[in-house]
Amino acid sequence: MLRSEKLLKWYEKCNCQTEMKLGLRLWSYVREEASQGRKAPIDPFTRESTKPSASQGVPLGGMGTGSISRGFRGEFKHWQITPGLCDMSPVMENQFSIFITREGGTKKYSSVLAPGQHDGLKKSSDDGISSWDWKLRGDRSTYHALFPRAWTVYDGEPDPELKLSCRQISPFIPHNYEESSLPVSVFVYTLVNTGKERAKVSLVMTWANSIGGLSHQSGGHVNEPFIGENGISGVLLHHKTANNNPPVTFAVAALENQNVDVTVLPIFGLSGESSVTAKEMWGTMVQGGCFDRDNFNAGPSMPSSVGDTVCAAVSASTWVEPHGRCTVVFSLAWSSPEVKFKKGSTYHRRYTKFYGTSPRSAINLAQDALMKYKHWEEEIDKWQTPILRDERFPEWYKITLFNELYFLVAGGTVWIDSDLSSSLPEDSDLPLHNSTCNSTVPLIGSSPPDFDDKENVGKFLYLEGVEYFMWCTYDVHFYASFALLDLFPKIELSIQRDFARAVLREDRTRVRFLADGTWGTRKVIGAVPHDLGAHDPWHELNAYNIHDTSRWKDLNPKFVLQVYRDFAATDDMSFGRDVWPAVCTAMEYIEQFDRDGDCMIENDGFPDQTYDAWTVLGVSAYCGCLWLAALQAAAAMARSLGHDDYADRCMVKFAKAKHVFEAKLWNGSYFNYDSGTSYSSRSIQADQLAGQWYTASSGLPPLFDEDRIKCTLQKIFDYNVMRVKGGRIGAVNGMHPNGKVDETCMQSREIWTGVTYSLAATMLLHGMEDQAFTTAQGIFLAGWSEEGYGYWFQTPEAWTIDGHYRSLIYMRPLAIWAMQHALSPPRAILEAPKVNTMERAYVSPGALQFLQDSVRKITPKSGCF
Repeated sequence: MLRSEKLLKWYEKCNCQTEMKLGLRLWSYVREEASQGRKAPIDPFTRESTKPSASQGVPLGGMGTGSISRGFRGEFKHWQITPGLCDMSPVMENQFSIFITREGGTKKYSSVLAPGQHDGLKKSSDDGISSWDWKLRGDRSTYHALFPRAWTVYDGEPDPELKLSCRQISPFIPHNYEESSLPVSVFVYTLVNTGKERAKVSLVMTWANSIGGLSHQSGGHVNEPFIGENGISGVLLHHKTANNNPPVTFAVAALENQNVDVTVLPIFGLSGESSVTAKEMWGTMVQGGCFDRDNFNAGPSMPSSVGDTVCAAVSASTWVEPHGRCTVVFSLAWSSPEVKFKKGSTYHRRYTKFYGTSPRSAINLAQDALMKYKHWEEEIDKWQTPILRDERFPEWYKITLFNELYFLVAGGTVWIDSDLSSSLPEDSDLPLHNSTCNSTVPLIGSSPPDFDDKENVGKFLYLEGVEYFMWCTYDVHFYASFALLDLFPKIELSIQRDFARAVLREDRTRVRFLADGTWGTRKVIGAVPHDLGAHDPWHELNAYNIHDTSRWKDLNPKFVLQVYRDFAATDDMSFGRDVWPAVCTAMEYIEQFDRDGDCMIENDGFPDQTYDAWTVLGVSAYCGCLWLAALQAAAAMARSLGHDDYADRCMVKFAKAKHVFEAKLWNGSYFNYDSGTSYSSRSIQADQLAGQWYTASSGLPPLFDEDRIKCTLQKIFDYNVMRVKGGRIGAVNGMHPNGKVDETCMQSREIWTGVTYSLAATMLLHGMEDQAFTTAQGIFLAGWSEEGYGYWFQTPEAWTIDGHYRSLIYMRPLAIWAMQHALSPPRAILEAPKVNTMERAYVSPGALQFLQDSVRKITPKSGCF
């Protein structure tokens, strides 16, 4: 239930009556969804659950496994095991600790390996974790992150003569569609004894039977020890989830060898009523440095009682000789084989294709991780080393390039197996239609639940952001997709196939749009959906309901541009042929917004594009440029597939639309925001060349003369970048030609992290390297550097000039990989023959009119689809 004071704060932010009405409708919708046990796609009223934390670090596991993040102080936090549920708070029982005894027993040291002060710890006299030794100050500890690995160095803490480092490794391996789906991480501890005495060192990993928040208190949880193969042993923690969510089983394991002994304590609690308390566990390790080996025979524990917290501990002990070195390795795996969405559909995660659906597969996952992590590191090094050694790139860029990939693990990703026959709804009345633009091309699929997996990689979802609960939001994927195209191209093609099928679908369910309170159709044939849904993805599309996105002007051109870019980059003719009907339909649909027949689409005086709070009217720089690029991309794709007549029609329209675009918007140094008469119509929009960015990224001829492109980019650099904090926080979305930030709306005055990266990529594509790296460096300085706002591993969608953020852990910043795409284009694009979509010679107005009159005007008709 929303408190009245929180609603008043929302009102205070509203600057007009329309926004107040939107706030009321949104509040009502959030409450309605909550009453059904569901999370609303956008909920500005409960932002407290996702406050930024300056201690974020590299997340654990592969993609789509349900994620856990680990802060740089060692805390396990940001739990997203269950889709839609995100708890940012750490589970403080989950720790690594160290116990050291110097030969002779005269020197003993013990501490939790968690530097600094920690909130929530009680008095050290209790029986819980507050009784442990939290002695690390942190001034001699250093954290290094280069996704998917992280290193923590403890230099002389707690033992001044012992150097300790922890290397955290997860199997995020480009082009590896098996191991990159595994829910597992490895922790490699290296011990270096700089003293003159032998040291017995015991490392302990403790783990609560919890999936974050208060889940440990729900009861019914069971722990049991296990002895696996190849010297691997540990504890299984079977977690009974609440609210009918699928169960989760954790495996905490360590590798035993001739130098390392592994023992376990299968269960301990936090209160005096526990058979073994956390305090007693700690005392046992201080005294003897290990647990009783008979604990392996304990068997499964009794299910925990409601309100109790049950934990387990795995110890690995070794002797380190004077000036010697030793390695101790732990692994953490979690088996959560099922993904269940709120409206009923259940699927198996991708990793079950290789490990099965048994909860005990966590043992095999933990074992394989300990056996294969060295190979994983070799593969990661092969991928990263060429970029890290490339002297063309600044150091900050190399680090940020890899670390922004955290979102593909921590961004609520879901990766399911392609064998979905048992998971689909029993029936569906949503028809699939074919466009008549080219009747010789076959249909895509046969029904909405058709989950054909032509890429053989299953199906992949990722959230727009942890605060914006919508899967694969397409206008944002437009920016982020360069990461998937470069690293996991089969996943990228699979997502495009999902949207191609969606273009040809309709869903006549009535939906209320919150911006104006009107009712409309959930999904219109021919319109590219905003997203793949929220609580029943792939089946119930368009979870976004602020505006009617079937009237948005950017989604359809973005679909055509992404499809062509992926087609050109992969040279996959089968993909091109399969999605071609959807390309035709999408192009045909968007032409209805050419109101005056001049071949240029117009915006309708509301925020009908990705800037969904920034009104735009008439011909606009953003949508108009995307439309020009889509016409050229559709023509190029048509020629590649043998549809020359279609290509000719597109290029005739392109020539006329380009003339209109430049005549209405070019002012001598940049393109105006739109052709309207509002105060913001002459604003300098940072994203005005988005269509040219995709054109150049796809190897197509430029949309405009090179001089105009560079003039525009320089204008944006001089005004939107350098006139805001000296270029140290990125590019502001809107800037008036008088050098003042456009304050028309929230989004016009924001700096969008992903848009700044895409702007930098456009600059790189046009030979403006210095401006490009200066522009993108602003995001690093503000978001990732120690002097910035502390947004590392949680890069938000936007921040303002004074550093206030909006929407943490957001998809769009993956657009930094568009910069890498520009610096190192795919081989298929580099080696492809130059595309000649049309002769670039001057076409006289009379000849152009003759050509246009000879081409059939395509308008949406009821029988067209």
